[in-house]
Amino acid sequence: MVERTTVRLEEGLLRAARKKAAAEGRTLTSLIEEGLRQVIYEDLSRKAQRKPFKIPVSKAKGGPRPGVDLTRTSELLELLDEGLPPEKRR
Repeated sequence: MVERTTVRLEEGLLRAARKKAAAEGRTLTSLIEEGLRQVIYEDLSRKAQRKPFKIPVSKAKGGPRPGVDLTRTSELLELLDEGLPPEKRR
């Protein structure tokens, strides 16, 4: 389906576009469509070409602090809250 729409362009840009379309033996509409497709698909293509983000993984060895019991949730929450002001503690 083709729709009509109104596009407001700066006078100099419109004049240059009409001149280019005429020189190429095509309509102004086809020139605008080509430009829009190029901008839209170029952006999609650029996004598709981005390298996937890799989440860094710690290679540190060890475990919990000495004396920390991982089965006691209340103890873990206390450790997480260390150094926080009282209003931010759990």
